Amino acid sequence: MGEQGSDAASGEPKKAAKAVKAAKKAVVKKAVVKKAAVKKTAVEKTAAKKTAAKKAAPAVKKAAAKKTAAKKTAAKKASAKKTAAVAKAAVEQPQPPPAGKPESPAALVRRARRINRELAEVYPYAHPELDFENPFQLLVATVLSAQTTDLRVNQTTPTLFAKYPTPEDLAAANPEEVEEILRPCGFFRAKTKSVIGLSKGLVEQFGGEVPGRLEDLVKLPGVGRKTAFVVLGNAFGRPGITVDTHFQRLVRRWRWTAETDPDKIEAAVGALFPKSDWTDLSHHVIWHGRRMCHARKPACGVCPIAPLCPAYGEGETDPEKAKKLLKYEKGGFPGQRLKPPQAYLDAGGRPAPPLGAVSGT
Repeated sequence: MGEQGSDAASGEPKKAAKAVKAAKKAVVKKAVVKKAAVKKTAVEKTAAKKTAAKKAAPAVKKAAAKKTAAKKTAAKKASAKKTAAVAKAAVEQPQPPPAGKPESPAALVRRARRINRELAEVYPYAHPELDFENPFQLLVATVLSAQTTDLRVNQTTPTLFAKYPTPEDLAAANPEEVEEILRPCGFFRAKTKSVIGLSKGLVEQFGGEVPGRLEDLVKLPGVGRKTAFVVLGNAFGRPGITVDTHFQRLVRRWRWTAETDPDKIEAAVGALFPKSDWTDLSHHVIWHGRRMCHARKPACGVCPIAPLCPAYGEGETDPEKAKKLLKYEKGGFPGQRLKPPQAYLDAGGRPAPPLGAVSGT
């Protein structure tokens, strides 16, 4: 009885150990099964993704190809549109004639008027660059501007008009005193004779008033057609073409005329434009000659009318180098008038300095 009890007692731990061992095996087996299941699921997911990717690949490839084709088509259309626009512009825009080939009168008129319209956009504030407050002052200043700059005249006339404000005053002036005032303008003796003479003519023939007719103005000493048209156009609002040295140079460069005589140039150019355009045309051409289309080295590289100019290439064609050739407000410098119109100041122009100051031009 005692031995059997002892055997039973010793068998219990063995059974418990076996049970624990079995439980552990079951846990391990379950973990292995679970791990295998997870692995199988991952493999299945990967396979599913690959299958989906394979199935989607043709569609993606097709969409990409379609997108690329659309881009190419759009680019071709844009290129074709641009080419058509350039071609249309080339047809519509007057071109200068090739060297040695004649230009028809109609083509010349179209090109000349296009040039004037382009210059009007570049110089919308163009004006006579002589300071004046009345027709008499403009007449005297214009006579004084021969063989010198408008800037020098503008720096000189304030003293002249302060001392001799009317034709009567200047007609009775002491020539030596007037010469001293006009000395900075150059040719001061001849100019003194002219301004005193025209003042006497105004007093004796026109009651001290500046006449508003060409035939009357040219009767005055020192007053030619150029001076008369400056006065008529800017003091009386009557159209006229001012053929100064800049005007002569540019219209020949542009092949508007081959004439060299000022009166013939005036007639040839006047025939290309309506009479109402003459005064503003003169300003546009003269301003362009002073600021950009210089006598010795034109700034071709920044010229707005380069496509219309037969002389393109005579000057500097590199844009950066050409910019350095610009004068007055286009080059960042003061203009020529001490008291310019407000429109000029609003456009960024700067007034010139008085006599004796450094102009920066």
